[in-house]
Amino acid sequence: MASKLPLGDSAMRALFAAVLVLMVAGMTESVAAQSEVSPPAGITFKSGVDMVTVSAVVRDRKGRVVKNLTQADFELLDAGVPRTIKDFRPDQAAVSVAVLVDGSGSMQVASKIDEARAAAHQLFAWLDPARDEVGIYSFDSRLYELQPFSAGRGAPELRASLSAIEPFGMTSLHDAVEATARVVASRPNIHRAVIVLTDGVDNGSRLTPAEVSGIASAIDVPVYIVAVVSPLDHAGTATAVRSERPVPVGDLADLARWTGGELYVSSGPAHTSMATREIVNELRHRYLIAFEPGIRPGWHPLEVRTRRDNLIVRARSGYMAGQNQD
Repeated sequence: MASKLPLGDSAMRALFAAVLVLMVAGMTESVAAQSEVSPPAGITFKSGVDMVTVSAVVRDRKGRVVKNLTQADFELLDAGVPRTIKDFRPDQAAVSVAVLVDGSGSMQVASKIDEARAAAHQLFAWLDPARDEVGIYSFDSRLYELQPFSAGRGAPELRASLSAIEPFGMTSLHDAVEATARVVASRPNIHRAVIVLTDGVDNGSRLTPAEVSGIASAIDVPVYIVAVVSPLDHAGTATAVRSERPVPVGDLADLARWTGGELYVSSGPAHTSMATREIVNELRHRYLIAFEPGIRPGWHPLEVRTRRDNLIVRARSGYMAGQNQD
């Protein structure tokens, strides 16, 4: 039986509303509009030294993930001040992934729940059950745990848990993403993420996309969103267009990218296969960069870039420094 989890925690909302104000102010000062991922208190890379870690994805101009960079290829600016990179990891680590499936009433339209299940099946196929761990969640106006986090489960067992989803009720998308991100933040793997399969409709959340991105960023959880839309034959063409209820692309894209994730819009199996493959590939090949935090408490805008002009870096846009990090 699915376990219910709390949504839209008011204390968390109040705390990170303040963080969000600092984030937005810092982002306006940042040279590049970058997405964001980072641990709040820092992962200890070297004994006795708390570091701020930045998880960065690098792509070339054709959108391909760049996998063979070294520490010397990166530059990091903290509020415009160059920082020395103290540690660097380019390894292909195991991942902790929460798959969050929209089970609200809007997913009944045009069999979108079937498309979401199919996308989840494709995602499971790209993951490695020998080392990756997966948790499966669904939501309507509440959040449900369908499969607790565990490694070693094969795709058939993971797929079976999706059969319990019966679309019904209101959609608290933003609240569900925030609550799931907090669950993922407790997982041991350094590479971790929430992958959301939804039609993008939200009619019941207390949190805004900006508040959710602030919370997920501060606790080091990138959010990837696969927006499942209904293809309609466009008159006179062989292309597909979005359904009569368009996805709020701007809000969802901001929510994803500010956390270091990405938004994908899918209208068929080919799209979802490409999206899920890219997400897993990106999670596997994130560069982990560590540096000592600044002494000034509060929000520090970050810019991560490479010394090669033809490469594009996506990384978190800042971090919160506190007394325990000084």
